Amino acid sequence: MRPANDRPRPTSRRPHGDSTQALPAAERHGAENNSQPVTVNIDSIAPAPGTRRRLGLYGGSFDPVHIGHLLVAQAALEELGLDRIVFIPAAQSPFKPDSAPAPASQRLRWLRMALAGWTNADVDDLETRRAGTSYSIDTVRKFAARHPGTELFWLIGTDHVPTLPQWRDANELARLVTFVVIPRPGCTRAELPAPYRLRTLRGWPLAVSSSELRGRIAAGQTIAHLVPPGIAEAIAGDRAYPRPD
Repeated sequence: MRPANDRPRPTSRRPHGDSTQALPAAERHGAENNSQPVTVNIDSIAPAPGTRRRLGLYGGSFDPVHIGHLLVAQAALEELGLDRIVFIPAAQSPFKPDSAPAPASQRLRWLRMALAGWTNADVDDLETRRAGTSYSIDTVRKFAARHPGTELFWLIGTDHVPTLPQWRDANELARLVTFVVIPRPGCTRAELPAPYRLRTLRGWPLAVSSSELRGRIAAGQTIAHLVPPGIAEAIAGDRAYPRPD
């Protein structure tokens, strides 16, 4: 389903830089335990005449971040002509109420390391600062208030599309964002009626998962080829996940 106001946009925004460059997180985002809100300066970007700024919102546990997450972000920036994309780690996913993720401070630091060198991607800690279960509508309301007039795009996996009508304040959420569907192997996208606006990324399906990485760590197997440079070493140093004795 293609939203009525969807129009061709240039895909060559500002260069991301080398997305595989692993610089110290502090060089871009300050000290690891900085409690100050991390906000996105999209309002400084002047949109093309007759258009609005476009902001992608990529929520998830990122437990841990892996190369698939970065490939999805790259595809969204290019295919949707986004001015910026924001990674928003959840304090506690409503889809995983019985699972405890790695500490938020670690997941935030790994994300910032993974995105070092990207000039149009950020990490926002509003959900981890809010704590408790992270609901999409609460986050989207915050971004809509921060950036009035900006088009918001919310990234979700194909497997979550059929559940959208059951999300908290689903109709309001559908009015505020266009849902960008991330293809997953073996999943076919469901169709939803208005007011839901759906776009599917044309890129390859996401064939790696954070749960797979945690399983490999528990089995004593390497994850170096599945994560951005420096992340495997950071995860090992943080001892965030169970490992074989």
